[in-house]
Formats: sequence, structure tokens, C-alpha cells
Amino acid sequence: MSEIIGFIGFGLIGGSIAKGLKKVHPDWKMLACSRTAGKLEAARADGVLDEIVTSPKELAGCDFIFLCTPVSCIPGYLAKLKDVVKPGCILTDVGSTKSNVHHAVLAQGLSHCFIGGHPMAGSEQTGYENATDHLVENAYYVLTPTPQSSPADLKKLTALVLDLHGIPLVLDPEEHDSVVAAVSHLPHLIAAGLVNLVARSDSSRQTMKTVAAGGFKDITRIASSSPEMWQQICMENRENIMKILRDYIADMEGIYHELENSDAAGLFRLFEESGEYRSSISDRSAGPLKKEYAVYCDIVDEAGAIATIATILSVHQISIKNIGIVHNREFEQGALKIVFYDEDSASRAAETLDSCHYHITVR
Repeated sequence: MSEIIGFIGFGLIGGSIAKGLKKVHPDWKMLACSRTAGKLEAARADGVLDEIVTSPKELAGCDFIFLCTPVSCIPGYLAKLKDVVKPGCILTDVGSTKSNVHHAVLAQGLSHCFIGGHPMAGSEQTGYENATDHLVENAYYVLTPTPQSSPADLKKLTALVLDLHGIPLVLDPEEHDSVVAAVSHLPHLIAAGLVNLVARSDSSRQTMKTVAAGGFKDITRIASSSPEMWQQICMENRENIMKILRDYIADMEGIYHELENSDAAGLFRLFEESGEYRSSISDRSAGPLKKEYAVYCDIVDEAGAIATIATILSVHQISIKNIGIVHNREFEQGALKIVFYDEDSASRAAETLDSCHYHITVR
């Protein structure tokens, strides 16, 4: 059955979802409105959009409506959609926080037709011009139904995620926000804080900056993320971040006292327990953080795709240490992560794959 899909906001995520759905369902009709009309014209020229609309009111006939705006803008659009969504229409979003959106949905009386969404995929690049039809492939796509969401609607939205080759994961909004506060939002704050601490502590000769490498660069890489985006995320998920940050500060105080008291056993437990847990996370190195020579490759999930890359590298006598799909790549650079034994191998692999027209990012 042909569906009509509406988008409010049409950047990287909205454009990628539209491209992915159009690839699988070329007969589905895609409509969008956005503040940047030029980007919509480009999408229509690409054959991704069938119709450009100027107001949410023109999405009244849609079977699905995706809110792809910044989370702070969603309440305003919900108010405009309140009297627009037809019976049976599923309203969803792609925001990185969920509780605040659900509260706004409840306030507008839209809980019966809303299911929150958060595709855990993204890029350092933004805008429709960087959208791909496979951005969501093999990435976790969190769905947060309301208490009033029907099982049939959840099944329909899950099927749509599977059409995009995403990995559906159903959570309640509060759990989602607590989880991302710990594994995504807090690490960004720690990285930013550590970078600023080193910058303040460095000498006029900038010796710390000069010798910074290995572990420091690895754990602070994400500090280069968009300040505008992370300011908004921290404000949206403030309570959850504050809670986990308090716990983190308490842990750091404990480590300080272990050092102050020369508590060798306590320090050993710190590294032993963290090493064991870190080792249990798939596709990651164990123990203390080691330098990693990784290349990220943007590939389409199809039979033989990984084997082709492995063959190309083998022919050029480049040895692979590890290879795997990145399922949570919201702040990573590609779908496939390839790890090498040394920097030279990673550089040669990047050059080789780039010459074969793969989109490559070196970390």
C-alpha cells in the first residue's frame, strides 16, 4: 500500500530518511516544509520529494509525519499539527531527547498518535546535501511510544524503521534520556572540560598541546562537536545530566582520596573493574585506553560489501586488526569501522579506499 510521508524540517536526518524510504518504496509520496526552501528544491530535483509545502496544515493527508526540527522547536509545531493529523496518521520525531517532547505531546492531546523516535546515526556534516539513503542502516533507532500508542501503530513504525535497515529499540522516554545522559551527553561534557583544563594548565610554550596524543586525543575527539547542538542537548536533558554528573564528580573525589592516601589497592580495583566492563563492550579494545588507528567507511549494507573492502585491502597487502559495523554512530563518521595495527596502514588504507570511490574518514 502506498503511503504519504510528511516532513517538517529537512536536513541530514530528515533527508536521509526520505531518501531511504524512496529507495525502498519509490511509489510512496514524500512532502516536506522547511525554513530553507532551496534545500527542498534540491530534494525535489533529486526525485526524493514529490511536493514542497509551505505550512504544516498542508500535511493533513499524510500517513506519517516526521518532525525533524531542533527539539526546542517541536512544541510550536505540535500546536500547529493538533488539528491537522488525520485519523490513523502516526506522528513521530527524530530528536536526541525524548521526555520533553512527550510532555509537549501530552499537553497538545496528541499522545494517541505520537511515537517518539531517535535514530542513533549522524555525521559531522549537516544539511540535506549530506543526506544518504543508507544513513540509518545498521544503526539503533530508538522508539518511545506513549501509554496511548496502539500496538498496531508501533508495529507500523517499526516496519518503517526496518525498511530503512535500522535496528528498532523500544524504550520509555525517561529511560532513553537517562541512558543517553550517561553514554553520550556526559562524555561530551567530560571531553570538553578536559580539553579546557589542559588549555588553561598549559605553559606559554604549549608543551601539553605539543605532546598530546594517544589517550588524550581519543577521549577528547568528541569535544570538536557543534557547540550550538551540544548547548541545546545539555539544556534539554539537564536533570538527567546533572544526576549522572554528580555521581561522576563523587567518583572523581573518591579517586582523588585514593591518590591522597596512597591507596594502591583502590586504584588497582578502579582499573581492574573498568577494564573488565570495557572489555565486555563489543568491538572495542580492553583495559586502559590504547591508541587506535581507525578508518570509518560509509558503505551500503548489501551482500559482499564488507568482503569487497577486505579484498581490496588484502590485494594492497594492508593487514586489518579488526572490522565491524557501528550500530550507534550518532557521533561517529561512518557505518563500517576498520582498525589497523599502525598509523601507516590506516593511512594507506584510507588512500586506497578513497581511490576506489568509498567515502572515508580517518580517526
